[in-house]
Amino acid sequence: MKDNILSHIKSDLPAGLVVFLVALPLCLGIALASGAPLFSGLISGIIGGIVVGSLSGSHISVSGPAAGLTIIILNAIEDLGSFQALLAAVVIAGIIQLILGLSKAGIVSHFFPSSVIKGMLAAIGIILILKQIPHAVGYDADFEGDFSFFNLMERTLFRN
Repeated sequence: MKDNILSHIKSDLPAGLVVFLVALPLCLGIALASGAPLFSGLISGIIGGIVVGSLSGSHISVSGPAAGLTIIILNAIEDLGSFQALLAAVVIAGIIQLILGLSKAGIVSHFFPSSVIKGMLAAIGIILILKQIPHAVGYDADFEGDFSFFNLMERTLFRN
């Protein structure tokens, strides 16, 4: 017999509040770092939480924004010219994903070497560590200019 959705409200409400308080600044920060409007970070966190919570079937599923994709979104907004163009591209990509999912095309993922994925994750980790070194040693002369690191990375890696 399935429990009533409100049968665990006494424990679910505080847990949901804690997850919200952790996710809210993360969603806003990722939106800011991506060059997207802050409201889009809030909406994506809410929609993502509802969709993942509804479809996962797990009692402990938590979703949130991916910090590793911020530079990709920032570059996409710059290349496409506007945030609205990015949203249109995301909708088109979602439709393509649905079509590929319905046609069982996920088997293609077996052709991507795991070393590529591990390399991307390692690069993200290295960037995060390098960004924190000045803070760790107490040198934070230009704490508002932290985005200059991204500008340097973009000029050296993505524009050559």
